[in-house]
Amino acid sequence: MSDQPLFTLDIDQNKYLPTGGREIHAILTVEASGPAERAAADVEAAEVIIVDASGSMGGSKIVEARQAAQAAVETLRDGTYFAVVAGTHEATKVYPHRAGLVRADGRTRKEAAQALRGLRADGGTAIGKWLRLAAELLADHPRAVRHAILLTDGQNNESAEVFDAALAHCAGTFVCDSRGVGTDWAPAELRKVADALLGTSGFIRDARDLTDNFRMMIESMMGKAVAEVALRVWTPQHGKVKYLKQVSPTLSDLTGMRAAADPLTGDYPTGAWGAETRVYHLCVEIPAGAVGQEVRGAWVRLVRPDTGEILARGNVLAQWTDDLALSTRVSPGVAHYTGQAELFDLIQEGLGARAAGDLDTATARLGRARQLAEESGNDDTAKLLAKVVEIDPGTGTARLRRSVDKADEIALDTGSVRTARMRRDPGEPGSSDGRSAAG
Repeated sequence: MSDQPLFTLDIDQNKYLPTGGREIHAILTVEASGPAERAAADVEAAEVIIVDASGSMGGSKIVEARQAAQAAVETLRDGTYFAVVAGTHEATKVYPHRAGLVRADGRTRKEAAQALRGLRADGGTAIGKWLRLAAELLADHPRAVRHAILLTDGQNNESAEVFDAALAHCAGTFVCDSRGVGTDWAPAELRKVADALLGTSGFIRDARDLTDNFRMMIESMMGKAVAEVALRVWTPQHGKVKYLKQVSPTLSDLTGMRAAADPLTGDYPTGAWGAETRVYHLCVEIPAGAVGQEVRGAWVRLVRPDTGEILARGNVLAQWTDDLALSTRVSPGVAHYTGQAELFDLIQEGLGARAAGDLDTATARLGRARQLAEESGNDDTAKLLAKVVEIDPGTGTARLRRSVDKADEIALDTGSVRTARMRRDPGEPGSSDGRSAAG
């Protein structure tokens, strides 16, 4: 019996298109299950821990950051390659003192702890440089699960062009989970890191929570059993993928990451996998067909790029009809996750309007967002919205709260990328095309 996780692909769609219709939507649920923990222990792993050591990290924050980084090192599985980087206006490797990475064991953990005790806060913030150094260090381990943790408490001092170039340089080389601590950093910057490097971004309100957060990120990384998986999407002649987005557990647009496999097929990276479930929204455009005609609008395969192994596969279908009831039905998955994407847009537009002083627009967007969050079962986001916008119980009218804690606003901004899984009624079928694994 293989120790590798078993991948399955579930496709939820309404295949019926109106006469002349060309656009197909499908929700792809990918699940990895099985003995992933045992498999992960046999997989080479490489980790870079990046700690903001700029001047703004002075006082208790740098103390907590040192402790958190040490806890991360302690959580690494024996044999994992690792390094610790101090980030200022430069990127400096503080451990190991020799070239490259070092394997985690009792001796190297003690040496890393000693090096971290010397970490001091001074200088500026150049996140792009930090990431470039991480990519350089991880480059010697191309077959490993490559990962980085990035902590910052301030806004990036690099120009947008320099920052974007660094993200493009690092994309596809490792996964990065980034965290902001305090209230002086920019959530949009860390979202860009998460999107480009297939990781997560998040807010740590209290620096005393850094240690637990770092430990959880390392534990998650240690559970990854497959270093890289790609969604391989074929479309017919004259067809194209309009977009492919991850919609659960967080929102992330993969459309621009397409690597052509052949003229009709593209690979979209999804990063490393353990035992977990992720959901994607695929939209393809194909030439219109005749009423009654059924075609394959897309062929989706889950593949390991290093070996070409197909882990799961499924079809996205299209059939043209003049039956209005059939062609206007929206599949439950598409409806739900389109709503979750709308919720993110409403929150971002509302917060942007609030920052610009446009309170009418902010009230309308955030009020609608709270209503949508509650209707869709996104309770976590609804709670965050309740701290920014309130609803009059008598009239149902939304109004912005007069006083909003900056930390609550950042929590809403960062939390807006987290989505709620679709609720299913007992016995409801999961897909129009069934559940498919390789074989």
